[in-house]
Amino acid sequence: MVLVHGAWADGSGWHGVYNLLKDDYSVRIVQEPNLSYEGDVAATKMITGAQSEPVILVGHSYGGAVITEAGNAPEVAALVYIAAFAPDQGEGVETLLGTFPPDEPSAGDAILPPQDGFLFLDREKFHESFAADVSAEEAAFMADSQVPWAVEALSGTISEPAWRSKPSWYLVATEDRMIPPPAQRSMSERAGSTVEEAAGSHAIYVSQPAAVADLIRSAIGAYA
Repeated sequence: MVLVHGAWADGSGWHGVYNLLKDDYSVRIVQEPNLSYEGDVAATKMITGAQSEPVILVGHSYGGAVITEAGNAPEVAALVYIAAFAPDQGEGVETLLGTFPPDEPSAGDAILPPQDGFLFLDREKFHESFAADVSAEEAAFMADSQVPWAVEALSGTISEPAWRSKPSWYLVATEDRMIPPPAQRSMSERAGSTVEEAAGSHAIYVSQPAAVADLIRSAIGAYA
């Protein structure tokens, strides 16, 4: 399987999930540059293309948009979305942000104005918005180690959504304050995903690695 992180993060956030799966499966983690959407898709396809067996492609948050495009590669067998964007053709993260219910907490509440073409989350809002169910100490580290996310990556759009031709699974984080749960349910329904729900923040891949690993195992079991 190949794991793809989201915005303002790097691949180290998958450490807990990796530890739960590595003894039974081959697990690779993509480190996207986060400079452009096309570049992040290319980085993901570089890793999937190097695998000798069919790939289960997993994406968190913005990583969901990345796998929706990169998942068209022939070696990808299935997609797993973790509290993630799942755009349709012509859509991207920017498009979907504009569809969020106005009365629901969302990423727009914490994103700061662009700085030299890059976006950051407000450090003071990071714990509550992004990672409410991790410790204050860990959330502070995550906030202080944010990877700059290029506006160009935000505005990238899908040419052909892989979920139209390949099976997908989706984990809805019911306490998410970045991608509202109703939006997650809507995207997963549109994609025809097999859906599980768990009470967790947007950082559920960090706070509840077992729930994430279990969904990935379900995808593997269905494919096998």
